[in-house]
Amino acid sequence: MVLFILNCLLLLPFLIFCILESLLKRFILTKRKSVAGEIVLITGAGHGIGRLTAYEFAKLKCKLVLWDINKNGVEETASECKRLGAKAHAFVVDCSKREDIYSSAKKVKAEIGDVSILVNNAGVVYTSDLFATQDPQIEKTFEVNVLAHFWTTKVFLPAMMKNNHGHIVTVASAAGHTTVPFLMAYCSSKFAAVGFHRALTDELAALKSTGVKTSCLCPNFINTGFIKNPSTALGSILEPEEVVNKLMKGILTDQNMIFIPSPIGFLVVLERVFPEHFIAVLKRKVNVKFDAVVGYKNKGQ
Repeated sequence: MVLFILNCLLLLPFLIFCILESLLKRFILTKRKSVAGEIVLITGAGHGIGRLTAYEFAKLKCKLVLWDINKNGVEETASECKRLGAKAHAFVVDCSKREDIYSSAKKVKAEIGDVSILVNNAGVVYTSDLFATQDPQIEKTFEVNVLAHFWTTKVFLPAMMKNNHGHIVTVASAAGHTTVPFLMAYCSSKFAAVGFHRALTDELAALKSTGVKTSCLCPNFINTGFIKNPSTALGSILEPEEVVNKLMKGILTDQNMIFIPSPIGFLVVLERVFPEHFIAVLKRKVNVKFDAVVGYKNKGQ
């Protein structure tokens, strides 16, 4: 233990260097990489963040592979991508079903080619307490919000590693770092998604796949209609366009963790360092609110 502490102390100069490097990156314009010609697969591309992200990649002359459970939605996204000048392929895929993911991935490989940028965006949310959240809803939350990331990554990552080139994007949430009442299933699944991203990042480093990058998006509430009447003391609810602009910047500059707004990253650090009582008071000050179904009050009545 003493030797370990001494080794940690020897790392202090490197820590200072890393902090200064991080600060410089915030204020110096980082060159964005070119993604023209890349095959980009986006799950949950039929609406919201997935759709707008597809439009941005289309503008950059990528080839789009769009997955969504909603046929009309994903086809509308594909049509707009084509209008923007990109090649786009729409697939109806249920990301809660592993075999549907695997069979659709097989078609993508055979008909289009190897995916080099994977955006795991599909997600579901149920705003209710534990008792009002049905068992199938809990299962689906984990199937879509995190297990699907395992299945898509398992099928598309090998080609990226073979070429030592690619990018895997995990769309998580601020709720993957801090908890909120009446979003128990959602928070738990997003914590798992953040863990997936971090473990994948470390595993790629251990396997020396330095050319395969990872990014994780962790935004606050977004005005997509999934959560009704959200509010927080951290500021106004985020608009999808703002989130996608920062997501694209993060991907194109190989940013590993993308907090929106950025103070969320600071709050995450506070929660790891400060006493629980202080954090409880701080959370009351943040004052997160939204419409939710509370089933506990009906128990035993």
